[in-house]
Amino acid sequence: MILAEPDGPRRDQLLAKMLREARDLDVWQFIRPAEVARVLERLQRRIGRRHAFWTFLIEGWRAHGLLRA
Repeated sequence: MILAEPDGPRRDQLLAKMLREARDLDVWQFIRPAEVARVLERLQRRIGRRHAFWTFLIEGWRAHGLLRA
């Protein structure tokens, strides 16, 4: 499974596509919130306008103590 591989171009491509196209509830079936937070800035260009949504979500969870900063 590509998502189980170490960081690399194929994994980044799949993660970006998932964060850009999939519903947020579906994303959690494949990747944990901490992993999204870790790769979010690196994938910013590939995610496009959905980057703002993911940033809002991750920062909100951090503000409420649900995700480590």
